[in-house]
Amino acid sequence: MALIYTGIDEAGYGPMLGPLCVASATLRVEGWTPGEPAPDLWAMLDSVVCKTKREAKARIAVGDSKDLKLANSSVTRHPLHHLERGVLAFLGAQRGTLPLVDHDLYQCLGACHEAHPWYSGDAIDLPLGHDAAMLGIEANDLRRAMSRAGVELLDLRVRVLGETEFNTIYRTHRSKAAATGLALGELISGSCELGQGATQRRIVCDRQSGRTHYGRMLGELFGSVQVEEESARASRYCCDEHTGVLLTPGADGAYFPVALASMAAKLVRELAMMRFNRYWGERIPELKPTAGYVQDARRWLGDAHADISAAEREAMVRLA
Repeated sequence: MALIYTGIDEAGYGPMLGPLCVASATLRVEGWTPGEPAPDLWAMLDSVVCKTKREAKARIAVGDSKDLKLANSSVTRHPLHHLERGVLAFLGAQRGTLPLVDHDLYQCLGACHEAHPWYSGDAIDLPLGHDAAMLGIEANDLRRAMSRAGVELLDLRVRVLGETEFNTIYRTHRSKAAATGLALGELISGSCELGQGATQRRIVCDRQSGRTHYGRMLGELFGSVQVEEESARASRYCCDEHTGVLLTPGADGAYFPVALASMAAKLVRELAMMRFNRYWGERIPELKPTAGYVQDARRWLGDAHADISAAEREAMVRLA
């Protein structure tokens, strides 16, 4: 029996600058028996993937993006070394070719940035910290290992919520959780359109903030849902006879599809911030780059104050 197995995670929930990116990774896993735990794809693909950067010399790390991103001060490897290796290898295994500029990556992922000038300009060449030919070989090895294990990547997708959309949602709902909720609903709906004919579907989401009740949101997608658990540990729902949804903290380190989604979301956000810093660095050469998190964003906004118009500041600063 085939299982359609989706993971969802975000990057950029806390920053003041830059987009919020929410991603989903959906895989088809053959040979799964209903009632069994979710398949351990790390074990099934052990010959080519691992969970931590410490193990990633000869294998591709798939894990929590916060752990896999290297420090921006790294001198031996590009900070996005592990993130781009994993995301590009899986896309290469799925599609047969690697995206070689960020525009192509966005197209593969369905990631659309708002039309602000700081996200425009020349494409960024990919990969940033790898040899493209070697990464292509790894993608082929991954494709063969996935075929042997009965695993197929159906979709890897990133929903980008830019500053304008984010602020509009916040003004309407007075909660930034509404922005992730919107993307979550869209990605769950998209997942349910994949793998038609499979008899079982499991969706796992990394849960943010202290929210534990998602029944209303899921009810809008599926009709009535059965609440199996709503606690600090997990929010678990039976949405129909085929579909179960789990939202739990720390899912990006415990569930393979969530980890892969985490990496895609983080990679898209980091590339967006590279464009952001390139644009403003060309306008204000002495300006130090920012990752967009609140404390450093305030430093950056202070440093750039004299050279940024009120309209630009309003367009770029997130309200929460």
